[in-house]
This record gives sequence, structure tokens and C-alpha cells, in this order.
Amino acid sequence: MGGYAFRIPEHEVTYGVEVKVSALKIDPQAQRTLNERRAQNIAASLVPEAIGTVIVSERSDGELYIIDGQHRWRACMLAGLPTIVAEVHHGLTQDQEAIFFLIKNKESHKPRPIDEYHVGLTGGVPLFVDTDATLKGHGLALGSSSTNSVGAVSGVLQIVDRYGAEALDRTLTVAEKAWGRAPETWDGMLLGGIGMFIGRWGDLVDDAELARKMLSMGTAAKWRSEILSQSSRGGFNNSGTGSRVTTAYRLVVHAWNRGRKAENRIEA
Repeated sequence: MGGYAFRIPEHEVTYGVEVKVSALKIDPQAQRTLNERRAQNIAASLVPEAIGTVIVSERSDGELYIIDGQHRWRACMLAGLPTIVAEVHHGLTQDQEAIFFLIKNKESHKPRPIDEYHVGLTGGVPLFVDTDATLKGHGLALGSSSTNSVGAVSGVLQIVDRYGAEALDRTLTVAEKAWGRAPETWDGMLLGGIGMFIGRWGDLVDDAELARKMLSMGTAAKWRSEILSQSSRGGFNNSGTGSRVTTAYRLVVHAWNRGRKAENRIEA
């Protein structure tokens, strides 16, 4: 992966603090969206002794904000439990809380990519800030598929994380020059394949020429259909997003190599 990392400063932590459930708050900018049904399911079979510890930030004004454990907190509220045990972190800012949330949830109970993205922006995490700036430079938002929005949150972040923001910038430029501004242009498989190609071979590639050659092989919809067809022919193990991006990458390589002498071709 790239050079982006989540970090928070050393700070004071108090363990095993019993706090009132009613005293805890949620900052939606530093948290995923609360899933009420999930909280209700936890409350329905709640064993107080098995709730564990929630992680809380005590801000400079004394207010307590949940970093990790909001669904257990909500379940306690629904079940009428007055207190919960907390691990209290002191002296964190809102952006540091957001980063801590991402660190804590990186492997288990991973938030939805779009929640992670918005929390990452709140935290000022360079990966998300750089991605956001690049998208805005192209007049694009992130979160749903439309003419001016990219739905492939994870795919876009992966391009930036692996190859840098410039690779995403060039990827979006090539896609738009090839296929125009339309929802199909911002398909995650297509962007992933272009991004991988530019990330690996960008120094050898003229973006305008690449866009022309890609268009000569068909529309974005045709590309997408071909990628799905080739991936499905590869069998069950090749039906995932990763293999589809790899298939898209190979098609981009093929487009670039068309009409080139053998010594000037790029090997996939």
C-alpha cells in the first residue's frame, strides 16, 4: 500500500471508568452512521456483564463523546441500563477522534467506505483529503453513481493509496476524454483498471493518446460488458472486484498496445 497512515499523538488514558449512559454523546462527523436496527438486535439479547468497554473521548469542555462502541451504548439506552464502563481518552481534538475511530475499526466491524471517507475528511487524514481535492478538481463528488459523482469509494481510495493523487487525477482525465461525462465513465472497474495502468506505466504514457485508443475500442458500457464477460469466463474465483479491475487493466494495456511495434508495447 502507499505511504498514507493514520496517527494520533500520545495522550492520557483512564481505564475502567463507569459513566452514565445518558452522559455520552455521538459526533456524526467523527463516527459512522448509527444503525438503529443493529442496536435493537444487541439490546434484545443484552447480557450486561458481556457488554465490554466503550472507548470515549473527554473533550476540553468535559463532554464525553463515543469513539468506539456506539451500538452497544445505544443498546444499553434501549435496555434501560444506567451506566456503562468506558476507556476514557483525554485531550484529543475532533480530528484526532476521527482518526482514532478509523484506526480502531480498520480490521473489525469496518465502517462502510463512504462513512470511512467522511470521517477521514473530518480527521484531516491525507489519503481522504488528497482524494477529495482531486475529485473536486474534476467537479466530482464521491458516494453515488451519477454524471457528477463517483460511486466506487473504495476503488478511488485504492488508486490514491497505491499510486498517489496524481494517478487518480490522470485516471479521471483519461476516462472523461475517452467516454465523456456520464455515470458509466466513473465505473469502479474502469477507473481501477486505468488507475493501475497509469500507476504502473504512467511515465511511458501519453494520456490523450491513451484516451483516443480506449474510445476506439468502444464506449464505457461496452468496456464494462467485456470486463464482466471475461471475468465470468475465468470462473467463480475470478468474479470478485479485484479480478475485474485486473481484467480492466489488461484491456487498457491491450488498447495502448494496438498499432505499436513489439519493442514499444507494454507487457501486462
